[in-house]
Amino acid sequence: MIQALSYEFMQNALWAGLLASVACGIIGTLVVANRVVFLAGAVAHAAYGGVGLAYFLGWPVLPCTVGFSVAAGGAMAAATARGMDGADRLIGALWAGGMATGVILLDLSPGYNADLMSFLFGSILAVPRADLWLMLGLDAAIVAVTLVFYKEFTALAFDREFAAVRGVPVLALHFLLLAMVGVSVVMVIRVVGLILVMALLTIPPGLALPASRSMGGMMLRSVGLAALFCTVGLGLSYALDLTSGACIIAVAVAVFFADALRRRLGRRERP
Repeated sequence: MIQALSYEFMQNALWAGLLASVACGIIGTLVVANRVVFLAGAVAHAAYGGVGLAYFLGWPVLPCTVGFSVAAGGAMAAATARGMDGADRLIGALWAGGMATGVILLDLSPGYNADLMSFLFGSILAVPRADLWLMLGLDAAIVAVTLVFYKEFTALAFDREFAAVRGVPVLALHFLLLAMVGVSVVMVIRVVGLILVMALLTIPPGLALPASRSMGGMMLRSVGLAALFCTVGLGLSYALDLTSGACIIAVAVAVFFADALRRRLGRRERP
């Protein structure tokens, strides 16, 4: 792995993984704590429409996909603003519609020659330096918004009804959260792809939850775990000549089940 870092594309890949880990740890914690994994998955798959739109219009992929994902997140936030009752069908339609739109626009794109698999399973080795600066800016925005609204997000995750009674702007935070999900999803797609994005958003927070006493602590642990998975997975993919995104998720899943087995055995040994 050390030798591999002498290549610029590997340096860019490592930085992309670390930058995406920041978004994964923070937003993944909010997604898990607020129990909106289904909505986050819907935003992730709808984001593919932004990829198709970017190629169809000849625009930069990352900024265009960010805008499309934030718009999709806003639509889903509006659909679920008063609860999930009856909204699941609409969410499913937006989920499938986003992906279908992306595929159709890619088919209609003049001179389209991008590798479809790179968006489905990640293209971390092809991340250019310009995208790293954009990812850094998005991370800075996510961190800043989370710090400003940390207490409100904590109240929202604990009890929405109680938070509303105490004057917390629950509806606005719901829209803001899904917009942030849209931003983070695009960053993670670059690392592990559309198919595997939810694993990197949910596994680190799931592992961090039992050892955390606060949402901030859970976020920090999640960021560290996501960074570890990205680094180890990237190293394994280079050493074994395997797909990087799949290796990253394989490491995360292996650690998840190892931790689950450790906890299960620990409970059996207690008197």
